[in-house]
Amino acid sequence: MMLKNPLIKKYAYFGLIPSIFFLSILAYPFVQGAYLTFTNWNGFGYTKVIGFPNYLHAVQDPVFWSTIWFTVKFVIGSVIAVNAVAFGLALLVTSKLKSSNVFRTFFFIPNLIGGIALGVIWQFIFNNILTGLSHKFALPFFKSSLLGTTGGAYWALILVTVWQSSGYMMIIYITGLVSIDNEVLEAAKVDGASALRTLWNIKMPLMVQAFTISLFLTLRNGFMAYDVNLSLTGGGPFRTTELVSMHVYNEAFSYGHFGSGQAKAVIMFIFVALAALLQVGVSKRLEANS
Repeated sequence: MMLKNPLIKKYAYFGLIPSIFFLSILAYPFVQGAYLTFTNWNGFGYTKVIGFPNYLHAVQDPVFWSTIWFTVKFVIGSVIAVNAVAFGLALLVTSKLKSSNVFRTFFFIPNLIGGIALGVIWQFIFNNILTGLSHKFALPFFKSSLLGTTGGAYWALILVTVWQSSGYMMIIYITGLVSIDNEVLEAAKVDGASALRTLWNIKMPLMVQAFTISLFLTLRNGFMAYDVNLSLTGGGPFRTTELVSMHVYNEAFSYGHFGSGQAKAVIMFIFVALAALLQVGVSKRLEANS
């Protein structure tokens, strides 16, 4: 009945603006990119539909699969480490600690530093400061730079990612912790529950939603990581620490293989979508059972 009002009918079309914006900015480029995987597009000129050779090239590229494997290891390590540290920081700053607001600000600041600058800063720390301290004080741990070996560079990427992202995830966990009803915590205290038992049996089940959000964000950030990878390791040594985002970029823009590069991007999108759906599904099930 209200749609018969001429003013409502006149301005109702403005409700289509978000949908049009989505279709033009996100959906159309995605569909066009998927179409280009079936062509011989060189990035500039004429395109011809050739079928599946780009996908065949992608799945037959051993470097691509080694990149995916390294990315999966990086995602697993970063998701576990970031969330563990972030949850620990959230517990710390929500305890009865003096100057907790100062600590919150201090822990959150690294998230404000851009990935390129962050990688450059930590590259200097790994290559100069830590090795210099090792030689000066005869420390065996950092005689050579972590970035010089594949294993060391992997842990360097994890460390920098934790340092950058844990402050942001801490805010989400703080929100989950402060939303718990104090009466529930007081009842547990009266019943004689220890701090550890209260944390495990009461606090964590009541903040499953915070875990769902944080795990999803860290999972997404891990698969999309590019800037820190570029500035910290550059994919070295010998492309052994090249994450999939950097690999796709190099395939298209460094080597000029636009079709196969786009095909690899589509394959990776499928991997990420399936992983995200699995994670959200499991988390939602735990949330429903809590």
